[in-house]
Amino acid sequence: MAHYSVLIVDDEPGIRESLSGVLEDEGYIVEAVESGEACLDFLAHHNCDLILLDIWLPGMDGIQALEKIQALDAPPIVIMISGHGTIETAVRSTKLGAFDFIEKPLSIDRLC
Repeated sequence: MAHYSVLIVDDEPGIRESLSGVLEDEGYIVEAVESGEACLDFLAHHNCDLILLDIWLPGMDGIQALEKIQALDAPPIVIMISGHGTIETAVRSTKLGAFDFIEKPLSIDRLC
């Protein structure tokens, strides 16, 4: 089985921990960070196949981080996640290059 890597970007420790546990159980290599800035710093030094990126983050929000991720030479797939998502935000995210938009609480079936 291929070992795909996932970067979780969410400011809530509980979300990072629960998603990490589920994805690791499914065989993914998982890293987790708490902010858009930490996400970009991680990407400057590491590759990953997929990013689960929260919209509402302190400092740089998920939309701003998505724009910077999409400007990379070979951006990973990005799935936006949010507990307060609107249709407008989902549409904007996908227009900016996000693969999908999933509302919290996340459905594990939809993720894996």
